[in-house]
Amino acid sequence: MRIAMASDHGGFALKEGLKSYLTGEGHEIVDLGTDSEDSTDYPIYGEKCAEYVVSGKAEKGIVLCGTGIGISIAANKVKGARCALCASEILAELAANHNDANLIALGGRTTSLEDAVKYTKKWLATAFDGGERHVRRVKMLTEM
Repeated sequence: MRIAMASDHGGFALKEGLKSYLTGEGHEIVDLGTDSEDSTDYPIYGEKCAEYVVSGKAEKGIVLCGTGIGISIAANKVKGARCALCASEILAELAANHNDANLIALGGRTTSLEDAVKYTKKWLATAFDGGERHVRRVKMLTEM
């Protein structure tokens, strides 16, 4: 699967670790930056990754900042992006199953690499339910 990833300085180290894991699992990773722990602005990278996914250049996207909060807000400003901040496996599962989340956000200062791998694996392995109520709600989100 082709997965776009982007982070600010606060998510950089976690991005690099998760990128290494996903590459090892056979995924194609498109790294949209940042390229260091030098201070930068998360909205740039949240928008960039969401636009990349919404345009169809990648199937999924993962955005990371210190907490995952700011970069998820930025990603969700892009029409068609459905980015869920995931802080547990159940949130990752429900983000995919109920919300058809095409991006997830993780916090570099709040999430260990071990947990990030668990959440990402769960999200990638979970299909969208497709039931009428979920389809209706995702359509509503898309039309906003």
